[in-house]
Amino acid sequence: MAWIFLTVAGFLEIAFAFAMKSSEGFTRLIPALGTVAFGLTSVVLLSIALRTLPMGTGYAVWTGIGAAGTAILGILVLGDSAAPLRILCIGLILAGVVGLKLISGD
Repeated sequence: MAWIFLTVAGFLEIAFAFAMKSSEGFTRLIPALGTVAFGLTSVVLLSIALRTLPMGTGYAVWTGIGAAGTAILGILVLGDSAAPLRILCIGLILAGVVGLKLISGD
């Protein structure tokens, strides 16, 4: 169950980043409220997952999902650069997340 909480927390981290971008520096109320809600919920779910997962693994997977997911959606939705080296680096982050899951034994 911890991995489910951690995965959902990672996806909420992506929503947090997009809401923060949409808030335009917290000048738009609804996206700003979304930023706070997504961020808080993400951290709460992470803390629940860390009850049973090793802290280093849980935090690395959480940030990896958030970073890679935000970068991928930035490319797909916001037109961010899709340079080959950038894609490679995102792939390395995802490989690290998968690797940590595979060696965790949970």
